[in-house]
Amino acid sequence: MTDLELAQRAEEMKGRLYRTALLYLGGEAAALDAVDEAVYRAFLSHRKLRRPEHFNTWVTRILINVCNDELRRRKREPAMAELPETAAEQFDALPLRDAVERLPRELRAVVALRYFSGYTLAETAEALDIPPGTVSTRQRKALALLRLELDDGKED
Repeated sequence: MTDLELAQRAEEMKGRLYRTALLYLGGEAAALDAVDEAVYRAFLSHRKLRRPEHFNTWVTRILINVCNDELRRRKREPAMAELPETAAEQFDALPLRDAVERLPRELRAVVALRYFSGYTLAETAEALDIPPGTVSTRQRKALALLRLELDDGKED
C-alpha cells in the first residue's frame, strides 16, 4: 500500500473513526486528537500491514489502542474541573449517550463499533481481536443493560 492509498483510505474512514473515538472518550476534542493520532500511527507502520483488505479493521484497532492509552492517561492524572465543550453539551445530555458511557469498557467497545460506527459482527471481532461469538454475547449483554437503564429512566 502506498502513502497516497493510505491517505485516501484513511480520509474515507475518518467519520467512522471519529464516531468510535467519541463514544470511547466522550469529548469532541479528545476524539479528534485520537483519530489524528491513529492515522499518524497507521502512516508510520502501514508497510507492516500484510493484508491490505483488512485496512479498515487494522486502523480501527489502532484507534482503539489510542483511546485506551488516553483513558489510562486520564486515570493517572489528578482530576481537574473540565470546562464543558459548548457544541457537545446538548448531545452529551442525551440519556442514551449517558447510558452507553456507563457500560463496562468491553461492552461499550462493541456497541460503539456495531451501532455507531457501522461495523459488521466479523469486522468488530477482528478490530477487537476477539471471537465473533464473544462479540455477539457482549452485544446482547450491552443491549440488555441499555434497555434496563433506559426503561428505568422513563419511570423517573
